[in-house]
Amino acid sequence: MTVVRPKDRRAIPHREREVPRHELRARPLRLKDASPEAPREAAPAMPEPVAGIGAEVSRGSRRGLDAFAFFVANLQTGFGPFLAVYFSQAKWTQSDIGFALTVGSLVSLLGQVPGGAFVDAVRSKRFAAGVAVIGISASALALALWPSFLIVLLAMAAHSAASCVLTPAIAAISIGLVGHARAGERLGRNASFQALGNALAAAGMGACGYYLTNDAVFYLTAALMVPTLIALSRIRADEIDANVRMQEAASAPAPAETGALRALLRNRGLLVFAGCMTLFFLANAAMLPLVGSALTLRASETATVLVAACIMVPQAVLAVCAPAVGRAAERFGRWPVLLVGFAALPLRGLLLAYTTNPYLLVAIQVLDGVSASVLGVMVPLVVSDLTRGTGRFNLALGAVGTAMGIGAALSTSLAGIMADRLGSHPAFLGLALVGLAATLLVAFAMPETRRDPGAR
Repeated sequence: MTVVRPKDRRAIPHREREVPRHELRARPLRLKDASPEAPREAAPAMPEPVAGIGAEVSRGSRRGLDAFAFFVANLQTGFGPFLAVYFSQAKWTQSDIGFALTVGSLVSLLGQVPGGAFVDAVRSKRFAAGVAVIGISASALALALWPSFLIVLLAMAAHSAASCVLTPAIAAISIGLVGHARAGERLGRNASFQALGNALAAAGMGACGYYLTNDAVFYLTAALMVPTLIALSRIRADEIDANVRMQEAASAPAPAETGALRALLRNRGLLVFAGCMTLFFLANAAMLPLVGSALTLRASETATVLVAACIMVPQAVLAVCAPAVGRAAERFGRWPVLLVGFAALPLRGLLLAYTTNPYLLVAIQVLDGVSASVLGVMVPLVVSDLTRGTGRFNLALGAVGTAMGIGAALSTSLAGIMADRLGSHPAFLGLALVGLAATLLVAFAMPETRRDPGAR
């Protein structure tokens, strides 16, 4: 039997056709299908940006920190070699000068840890930095107005105590502003501006003392408080606080400890780093005074100019190289950069031991600039790595500063004994051996402290 097909066949809708399983697609949800009983799933919240990665720092804060680092270096230069000149012009005896300088050194040595702890405890790092700037300016003004023995001792103690607060405060502001991800670059920029400030302030204050009076150096130092505080005010506090909060959220919290110092003593990486820094400054601090003595014996007529050049050459290298050191630390890690900075020290001591040409002695100071560039960036950066998320960054930075001060204090005595009994040649070789020991300690005991960039 023949089946008659209908002339008008109904078209089968697309969704009623048989579709192979592998061609099935999820039908998108239409607006009319949505109902209050079946709300759409909320989109996952975007993670909060990590400091230095997603959070942009304003141009005013960046420029303010640049200017603050520059003027702080200006402010501190007045308490350098000009102190000895000022005291000598005031008819002070060498024993009184030495005692006043010793008081400042002792307060600086003993105040590193309390100064760091104070910066950790204070909520506003800008406030801590501002108080320190005012303290240094007031010390300079007291030296100029009342140069009596007691006032000078108090002024030297106040200056050293304020400096113990100012150094960790600058580091805390810098890292809090840009975060850990860009801390190396920022610290390198700070070191560059500080080197420029040291060089220009030394020239300007030297001219002031020559053309005016020695008192004018300290009046100028006190007056520098005004531009320094203006630069500090340009750094926005809300940006520092916001970045610090994001930074702490991104870091894993450390377990609670019964005591801050006890926690530091349990940090193996921090102890190794402090030991490395102690040996470094034990070898480094006395090298420039020995160079000055050698230049005086070999070129007495031009010794002053050559010693000034020995000071300026490392500052110039520091100003140029510090930003590159910060970028290298972020790209290659902390350990290889540290090793380069430490290795330059024994090489410098070895070259100084076998060099007699006065102008070559000045040229060798380029290696001092290399070491200064590395340590100026890496000391706060490595300490920040080792204490990240613990809230004890400034306390640890003060502890490392104390270790550096102990090494520097012992260095001059050690070198003086060797130079008196054996001569300058063995003294340079002895310091080079200590520097080699510091380099080997970095090479075989110092861990890499940079965290995985992906982990932030």
